[in-house]
Amino acid sequence: MNRSYKIIVKGRVQGVNFRYNAQAIAHKLNLTGFIRNHFDGSVLAHAEGADEQVQRFIEWCNIGPRLADVTEVQAEEQDLKGYQTFEIKR
Repeated sequence: MNRSYKIIVKGRVQGVNFRYNAQAIAHKLNLTGFIRNHFDGSVLAHAEGADEQVQRFIEWCNIGPRLADVTEVQAEEQDLKGYQTFEIKR
């Protein structure tokens, strides 16, 4: 069953290639959606796909890439949007 989540990742997550690594993980997990830096220093992602794969993506967000220091992840389920790809937005 497909699920959609809005994910906010806080901590040192900008300037550490978080978005690029997240996109690579999303592609491996066959997820769609997007990720972008948020004005408050966090990263905002929307991820859609098979429930297990989305949960694995959220787990990865709790760790992030090597230089990241994740302090909090908020994941909220929402209605499916029907994204076609997983993009980095500016």
